[in-house]
Amino acid sequence: MARIVMKFGGTSVADIDRIHNVARHVKRETDAGHEVAVVVSAMSGKTNELVGWAQAMPRATGAESPFFDAREYDAIVASGEQVTSGLLAIALQSMGVDARSWQGWQIPIRTDNAHGAARIEDIDGSEIVRRMGTGQVAVVAGFQGIGPDNRIATLGRGGSDTSAVAVAAAVKADRCDIYTDVDGVYTTDPRIEPKARRLPKISFEEMLEMASLGAKVLQVRSVELAMVHKVRTFVRSSFEDPDAPGMGDFDNPPGTLICDEDEIVEQQVVTGIAYAKDEAQISLRRVADRPGVSAGIFGPLAEANINVDMIVQNISEDGSRTDMTFTVPSGDLEKAVSVLEKVRETIGFDAIQSEAGLVKVSVIGIGMRSHAGVAAIAFKALAEKGINIRAITTSEIKISILIDGPYAELAVRTLHSVYGLDKQ
Repeated sequence: MARIVMKFGGTSVADIDRIHNVARHVKRETDAGHEVAVVVSAMSGKTNELVGWAQAMPRATGAESPFFDAREYDAIVASGEQVTSGLLAIALQSMGVDARSWQGWQIPIRTDNAHGAARIEDIDGSEIVRRMGTGQVAVVAGFQGIGPDNRIATLGRGGSDTSAVAVAAAVKADRCDIYTDVDGVYTTDPRIEPKARRLPKISFEEMLEMASLGAKVLQVRSVELAMVHKVRTFVRSSFEDPDAPGMGDFDNPPGTLICDEDEIVEQQVVTGIAYAKDEAQISLRRVADRPGVSAGIFGPLAEANINVDMIVQNISEDGSRTDMTFTVPSGDLEKAVSVLEKVRETIGFDAIQSEAGLVKVSVIGIGMRSHAGVAAIAFKALAEKGINIRAITTSEIKISILIDGPYAELAVRTLHSVYGLDKQ
């Protein structure tokens, strides 16, 4: 017998039939004698609908400002998960499984006060553990908790993944199964490269890089939490028949295990290729090269909540001037340029140049730590395809390369092949 947390995303609970299918997955685990907690998202499309209503309300009343109280926004959008948790509890009860729904505030899941993007600070899992011990399934509304102001707080888009891992850590679960519309983590996006392979295992660090660099399988914060608390996490498909062969195999079910690298016996040099579209590049030309200039550039951008990524600095021969180039999400480009124009005189630069529609392609693998020449292979392969590299950043286990948008798919396929990911 084991203790399992199962999480089901929006497409997995999109309608009544799919919620019934989820209930069958849950019943399979309870019939095997496991203690089970389930974390659910809102039904597919429901959160977007609720967000739309919240945003439309001020305009509907004729208000001049489109802004509204973030606490009320959270009260509205958190209702989607409340509906799903209740429906799944009813489905389980009708199938003879003892189950009850839990909202974030009932557990309680305590968060900070950043409504709309709250972070979990503490979970008291004692009552859920007690109930699980009696055979009752806890159906928890994901994406939500309770802030220090005693108001509902939501965790940001994709927050149900974070809820699931946090609940798994709180109840000391043996495993956290994330059920989604894909059957695991692949070496790259199968829609771009049909030869992409499903990985049986991937380390927390590699998954964190994959998630932060464009892979949409898991939310970044959920992977961070799993790594900190060492929560073994399986990515599985909810669209597999719950009673298909192997689905009930506790040790080796179909899917991808995200775990500590010590569990991975045969470590590949390169594990996967990730990509992120809609990157924008900003270049500040002839910036005065003096102490405090970098803080003067990136401080205001941070205050405006603009995420800066790849940074390249070129200093002139006499050391008096520098060109500073960096990337931001394309959606933040206009805002970033506006922020920089306001501090132009303080910083002291001659011109701003910007370009949107770029793509960041990343090569990821914990095996890079002990192998030389990994980057050179990538650069040579891209050069042979006529793909120009605009910027490069590296870490111990990743190489990120900025290229022009139209070359994204060619670059992904080229790198996937040159590292042999389509053959192993």
